[in-house]
Amino acid sequence: MPAAAEPAGALAASAPEPTPTSDDRSSLGRVAARGAGITLAGQGVRILLQLASVTVLARLLSPHDYGLLAVGLIVVGIGEVFRDMGLSTAAIRAPELSVQQRDGLFWLNSAAGLVLAFLTLIAAAPIAAAFGEPELESIVQILSLTFVLNGLAAQYRAGLTRDLRFGAVAGSDLGAQVAALAVAVPVAALGGGYWALVAQQLTQGVVILVADVALSGWLPRRPRRGVGLGPLVRFGGGLTGTQTVYYLGNNLDNLALGLFAGPTALGIYNRGFQLLMTPLNQVRSPATTVAVPVLARLKDDTARAGEYLRRSQLALGFSLVAGMALVAGAAVPLVDLVLGHRWSEVAPVLALLAVAGSAQTLSYVGFWVYVSRGLSSALLRYTLVTLVLNGVCIGVGANFGVVGVAAGYATAALLEWPLSLWWLSRLTPLPVRELLLGALRIAACAAAGGTACFVATQLTADWPSVGRTAAGGVAGLAAYGVAALFPAIRDDMRGVVAWARQMIGR
Repeated sequence: MPAAAEPAGALAASAPEPTPTSDDRSSLGRVAARGAGITLAGQGVRILLQLASVTVLARLLSPHDYGLLAVGLIVVGIGEVFRDMGLSTAAIRAPELSVQQRDGLFWLNSAAGLVLAFLTLIAAAPIAAAFGEPELESIVQILSLTFVLNGLAAQYRAGLTRDLRFGAVAGSDLGAQVAALAVAVPVAALGGGYWALVAQQLTQGVVILVADVALSGWLPRRPRRGVGLGPLVRFGGGLTGTQTVYYLGNNLDNLALGLFAGPTALGIYNRGFQLLMTPLNQVRSPATTVAVPVLARLKDDTARAGEYLRRSQLALGFSLVAGMALVAGAAVPLVDLVLGHRWSEVAPVLALLAVAGSAQTLSYVGFWVYVSRGLSSALLRYTLVTLVLNGVCIGVGANFGVVGVAAGYATAALLEWPLSLWWLSRLTPLPVRELLLGALRIAACAAAGGTACFVATQLTADWPSVGRTAAGGVAGLAAYGVAALFPAIRDDMRGVVAWARQMIGR
């Protein structure tokens, strides 16, 4: 593209970002909150669509179908870490990013996507043999196309995030999920089995790519040397190692079940994971998208950064953790309501994953600090420690089947939460005391709410599932209402409400 015809988005990206003034910093919290509000609103709709997808497809497909796709996605997920090479995060957090650098990053991500797609095609047969499932060969081969799609889309998405266009990102994701569900349901209804899930994945990748390109208004030019890609690639390389270890640590449960228990057991576990952890990640990931650029701009203002972390943890704790407490308490009727009677084995898995998700959410703010401050090497070392911890806990739990693996996963998450704060406090200023006390208040409320919810579902055991779920929800919320009588918790909740008002611009 000739220089004179460069789109406005590209020109804006080439200009150095000005140093934030005091007025800029005073409004940064509002900008962040509005961005979080837009992002969370979009994710809220996505979660509803996800629940609709789980509800409909669980009645059309078997645990074996879901287990086969889960194995394929493990393979793709590992490859995705290497495909991105940490360059999306590097682009988002860079103080300055020229058009030439953005062009170079695009071609690096795209080339990596093509290479990984080719390697995955070759590796598909050995992977299928390792798991003892011949169907996996064709599944993995088709899923390899996601490397190409995501490689092309990576820098478009990073550009939208860097420009704080959170509404565009949310809209792209939402449109992709609607289109993917519209494709998957008829394929499943016609007897397509696991191919419905494969089609869902590919459709989502295609729609995200097309939408992000259209929204960005930018087309890459040919790559050039000497444009300053070195620091970005080095940061991305350090982050890639961390992400690889982190991904393996978070998928040891799936690998253990896939290799030793088979796709059907993995399919049962995967339904619990899909019902809880996937929607949870759809909220936490955008929260990271908002938090990292904000904290990167506040890296020289320790007090404001610490306050942002404290308030963010409270916001996550009195929303996401509260929700997971209710899910854990009402797991049995909730599974029956959403998935149906034949998926009853998912209920204890769902409850344990809710505990794990709560602990992970409390420690999420630490990850933001690592990334925003460029502490990729330190994050890699910490993640290696957690990988060992996960391996030990899940290895012990694997002796007790699906529920044992879920219990091991939850135990590791509970141990990692205090470890993460201690580890990070050794490297950078962090309001450890405030974060610990806030997390303890969040945990106490969650325990009370979850327990009240569970007792209510037990007292209404002869009711229909929808009634039991509703009764549990009311009892759990009532427990939170009682907790609000304590001044410290009431102040926490007021802070969350104030943050929510900023999100909607009031």
